[in-house]
Amino acid sequence: MGKGKKGGKRMNKRQVTDSLMSYFQSYPNEELSFKKIFKDLGFNTHPLKMLAIEVMEELAWDDYLSKVSATSYRLNLKGQVQEGIFRRKANGKNSFIPDDGGKPVFVAERNSMFALDGDRVKVTFNARRTHHIKEAMVTEILSRARDTFVGQLKVERDYAFLVTDSNIAMDIMVPKKRLKGGKTGDKAVVKITQWPSRESKNIIGEVVDVLGKTGDNTVEMHAILAQYGLPYKYPKAVEEAAEKIPFEISPAELTGREDFREVCTFTIDPKDAKDFDDALSVRSIGKGMWEVGVHIADVSHYVKEGSVIDKEAQKRATSVYLVDRTIPMLPERLCNLICSLRPDEDKLCYSVVFEMDDNANVRAWRLVHTVIRSNRRFAYEEVQQILEDNGVVDGTGKPAPKAPKGGYKGDLAEELIVLDRLAKRLREERFKNGAVKFEREELHFDIDEKGKPVRCYFKVSKDANKLIEEFMLLANRTVAESIGRVPKGVKAKTLPYRIHDSPDPTKLENLREVISKFGYKLKTTGTRGAISKSLNALMTDCTGTREQNLIQTVALRAMMKARYSVHNIGHYGLAFDYYTHFTSPIRRYPDTMVHRLLTRYQQGGRSANKDHYEELCEHSSDMEQIAANAERDSIKYKMVEFMSDKIGNVYEAHISGIQSYGIYCEIDENHCEGMVPMHDLDDDYYEFDERNYCLVGRRHHHKFQLGDPITIKVARANVEKRQLDFTLAD
Repeated sequence: MGKGKKGGKRMNKRQVTDSLMSYFQSYPNEELSFKKIFKDLGFNTHPLKMLAIEVMEELAWDDYLSKVSATSYRLNLKGQVQEGIFRRKANGKNSFIPDDGGKPVFVAERNSMFALDGDRVKVTFNARRTHHIKEAMVTEILSRARDTFVGQLKVERDYAFLVTDSNIAMDIMVPKKRLKGGKTGDKAVVKITQWPSRESKNIIGEVVDVLGKTGDNTVEMHAILAQYGLPYKYPKAVEEAAEKIPFEISPAELTGREDFREVCTFTIDPKDAKDFDDALSVRSIGKGMWEVGVHIADVSHYVKEGSVIDKEAQKRATSVYLVDRTIPMLPERLCNLICSLRPDEDKLCYSVVFEMDDNANVRAWRLVHTVIRSNRRFAYEEVQQILEDNGVVDGTGKPAPKAPKGGYKGDLAEELIVLDRLAKRLREERFKNGAVKFEREELHFDIDEKGKPVRCYFKVSKDANKLIEEFMLLANRTVAESIGRVPKGVKAKTLPYRIHDSPDPTKLENLREVISKFGYKLKTTGTRGAISKSLNALMTDCTGTREQNLIQTVALRAMMKARYSVHNIGHYGLAFDYYTHFTSPIRRYPDTMVHRLLTRYQQGGRSANKDHYEELCEHSSDMEQIAANAERDSIKYKMVEFMSDKIGNVYEAHISGIQSYGIYCEIDENHCEGMVPMHDLDDDYYEFDERNYCLVGRRHHHKFQLGDPITIKVARANVEKRQLDFTLAD
């Protein structure tokens, strides 16, 4: 391309437009920066550069170009017809997400063809109008995201319909002969039998299950599960298959297993847990060395690949933990009885056994099938008490002092204190290597016998929890390395890894800009370790400050979600090059997959089919997210139920979220979260500053910022919609 002389090239807008269009056509698949464009086209004066930028913005508006970043464009090769996912919004701002991950495009309700949230659709882009946003029209619904819905039945004289909590355009008509005995006020699951068409705009369905009366605790929990397509009942055939599995261990099953029944072994779990899938053993092996066994329930011994139990576990992929119940991945006989590492019972395990020195350096390790006998079942609170009774101060990272003359106090205290000391060394090393320190508190409820929440509080991870966490991390990392870390030129065998990508660079830069207003600094470029250490320093520095919640929230949003894949990229958050899930096969299907593959490879088997296991990994990641959404909804339901008798009460709170439609506030006393709707902020016209997480009044410039303290009054508690509304008390 020709270059003009410095300061001498003059072009009008038409010429600049023609040059740019021709230039981009010659680089159809490349992202082109302003720097390269100006250099190649000889745009070397400031007015010419400004004119070129203006033209490129217009070409992007007309869909001739695609804007990649603030300073780069590429030729738009997409046609006017595209396929992707439809997203329905309650406020009518529906959107189309292209398959290539491009930016969402607005779809007006009149152009939606009654598509539902998550449906796969084909769209045509409308001709762009000046000063109007880009719009698309749904022309075909390729596949439905779901065909069953949960809601409340309304039965009239001549017809019935289902009023759903889901974001759909209309209620679902149900012929009276298809009600399955359902009555007005019942929660029901309805399957769609007829979708809207040109002939009929109605959605018609039939009741497949009547859950019971709205407001009943079990009914509401089952409704949450059904809403996400999660099972709330166990198939009879699967339970019958589980009943046939013998509880007793035969002598033949012990053949080839290492016997740990005489070694001090125990489990540490939440006080209400029933499925104990991991145990620790510890014994001195002399010269300052310790043998630590991480013993994991040998689920794959009992659940054979392809069996009816395995198929159901694979479909579920995970146990689901609602506020007041667990929906297990495996039948109860397996997860709570046969596989569970209950005290004083012989149990089959798959174990990672470490030989460690006093500084927690692993000198040797082995992966073996074992038989164990747990000496004691501990709750976290019991272990924490024993540690503190012997001088451990939680949160300091310091182990217990040397034992007094009479020895340590408490049952198995010496073993627990040894493990706590080793765990703290492992943890210290992990953070030194660049692990990210995000310790978010979990909201919990105390529930009475009727399922009603009587107390709401945050559960904080203490030293006892961290003790277990470190040894599980060590086991998971070690078995992943044993398969993934191979000599140069050797292809690693297939294994499902737990992977976590680096933070989103744009969101990380946004975090840096937000925190700079409070006087903090953050490194956003450089090595992985340097960035994570800078993040950890930020988390430490902001602890206890007014802006802590804001900074933690924005930092978490910059993080990617962890997922399962056979294509290993390492785990950013843990700073591990190789990591998998091995330690919870009772409640996670990927762990069962890992157990099977490790056993296969120990026996000299060939590498498993990568594509097959990647499909299973994707399914497991999807089900993990769905389960998390259901768990979140059960917490919301209990939160609103807990606050339903506190209408009119005034509380101190802080702003936990900012949206264009209102302010989310979390009550300091009980951590319940509700929203002050935008229409209640009637003292000014507020504008949403998404970049800085705040609302700013146009006239008086009053600002509502994420993390700010605020006094609220409880206005409404809609249990049915799981919605808690506040108003400003002052």
